[in-house]
Amino acid sequence: MQPHQIYLDFNASTPIAPEVAEAMKPFLSRHYGNPSSHHWAGAPAKGATEQARQQVAELLECSSGEIVFTSGGSESNNHAIKGAFFVLKEKGNHIITTQIEHPAVINPCRFLERLGADITYVGVDQYGKVDPEDILRAITPKTILITVMHANNEVGTIQPIEDISKIAKNCGILFHTDAAQSVGKIGTKVDQLGVDLLSVAGHKLYAPKGVGALYIRDGTFIEPFIHGAGHESGRRAGTENILLIVGFGKACQIAKRYLNDDKIRNLRDHFWKLLQDNFGEEVVLNGHPAHRLPNTLNVSFIRKAGSEILVRLNGVAASTGAACHSGSVELSPVLKAMGIPLEIGMGAIRFSLGRTTTFAELKAVVGNLRKILK
Repeated sequence: MQPHQIYLDFNASTPIAPEVAEAMKPFLSRHYGNPSSHHWAGAPAKGATEQARQQVAELLECSSGEIVFTSGGSESNNHAIKGAFFVLKEKGNHIITTQIEHPAVINPCRFLERLGADITYVGVDQYGKVDPEDILRAITPKTILITVMHANNEVGTIQPIEDISKIAKNCGILFHTDAAQSVGKIGTKVDQLGVDLLSVAGHKLYAPKGVGALYIRDGTFIEPFIHGAGHESGRRAGTENILLIVGFGKACQIAKRYLNDDKIRNLRDHFWKLLQDNFGEEVVLNGHPAHRLPNTLNVSFIRKAGSEILVRLNGVAASTGAACHSGSVELSPVLKAMGIPLEIGMGAIRFSLGRTTTFAELKAVVGNLRKILK
């Protein structure tokens, strides 16, 4: 990375942690056996898979037998939603979700609508937070699944998952949460959250891309997403990707060390104060001021175009919340659902911090913004 390059897009993807890369090395050459093979070559692969499964389980505080390895968060979400629908569709066809979910939840729901599912897309408040009472009001006798993300990928707002899970349990409804953005950043103990299904994405927590997990609570049965042989206890066919799984497990083990570390939160708060000191009322916060991921800062520069600012912030990697098409501006579905006015939403930029972020980098970004905007 060149000195002028600053990476503030950790919600999009994280680099592979050095310890993770080191753990993967033996599986590039020495340990090439199939974990399903009952001989000397398969034993190391099998052992590594089960060790990684235990490492993921320890981060979520569940049984290792409740972890199914997948290709990432999108597959985990698809498996949870479609798998629940295919098993329970004789009981009912109604699914409740929210308007601010990731496309990996919204689009599977859209797909199931074509197969006869009835989907309710619950709204959120101006902070991007779901009201559990709105979930309760949406429940019908045919409701079979509730799926609400743990934390929003754009604005970082953390949802009241524990309250929603109590509603789901009292009504005998399966509850899934997409925790791709929260695992490794905040606590995701499955019993505390009260969920039946939980999705994890490896590349959001310093593991490689292309690997993830779906937590399936003991006693919960959903249709396998991939049919074939009996891999993953018959729940996900296909020979396991040992190389990526080993890296994923190591990343989960490391993540436990960072859960109580306030360094990133403090950096984010310093960053926000710098922006306020320099731009005053010209910059506003998007998302909940308190119930928000510790690394996420989504701000809007009023009556400015966020995409144009990022282009001029040469060397800074971040994300926008609005797209420009032929002179017109279209807000993201998340900002629309929050009711953000166009003159504010068009200037939205998401800065997401990580373990390697420094105060000097944030100070440099603010200095560049001053040059661009003033």
